[in-house]
Amino acid sequence: MPKVEKWEKRIAWTVSLALAVVVLFTAFVRLSGLPIFDEYVVLAIIIALLPAAVLDYVDYRWRRSIDEHLPDLFRAIAQSEKTGMTLTQAVEEAARRHYGPLTAELRRMIAHMSWGKSLEEVFQSFSQRVNTSLTRRSVPLVAEAGRSGGHIEKVFEPMGKFVQSTLMAEKERQAQTRPYIAIVYVAFFVFLFTVIMLFRTFFVQMIELPALNSALLSSDDARQLFFHMSIVQALFSGLVAGKMGEGTISAGLKHSVILLVAGYIALKFLV
Repeated sequence: MPKVEKWEKRIAWTVSLALAVVVLFTAFVRLSGLPIFDEYVVLAIIIALLPAAVLDYVDYRWRRSIDEHLPDLFRAIAQSEKTGMTLTQAVEEAARRHYGPLTAELRRMIAHMSWGKSLEEVFQSFSQRVNTSLTRRSVPLVAEAGRSGGHIEKVFEPMGKFVQSTLMAEKERQAQTRPYIAIVYVAFFVFLFTVIMLFRTFFVQMIELPALNSALLSSDDARQLFFHMSIVQALFSGLVAGKMGEGTISAGLKHSVILLVAGYIALKFLV
């Protein structure tokens, strides 16, 4: 997975929101008041959210891969230092190995050191680029170990164990919250099933009774109402699922898009 820069996310948001506004404006001018207008609203929402959701997922996978390879990197540095290498030499030796996306960052660090930057500056810039909680915690310790000298392997070995235990705790947390994400999906599909059954039973029979049809909602009005409700529930249910599963609201964009598409298909072809 490649790294997604902040400027790439801003461009994606700008372009997708601009396209969504164009779709909404065109639909408002040509289709305002028609039932199909709601479908264009859903299309505009999906256009606005989909690029950001994809980039956020790619960036999350990249950062996750960086964190997962940190323990291997720290162990390799500690082993290299036991053989008599300095910290700089140990980092250079580690850069020759494969650590997923972390390998490219290590090679960039080596290039920066060849330009005259100190090891502390290189590690600090690495922490700013990656910007994960584990790198923010570990890099200051690495910099301090480099300044103090001595048996630096005594710092890297427990640091690798700390990162590994933190990753295990995070995986356990995700495993515990996964059922709650499933509950969000189940609740949404139960809502869709209830709406579909209402239209196939209650509203179909209501149309056949003119007195009731004039007193209550018409089938078109009810269909539009439930369509709007499904859009709102899909959006916010997805955001809640992302917050519970990965700890950020932006992580719920992909869930919102999935629920929006599922709700649109269900109400379009089954109601």
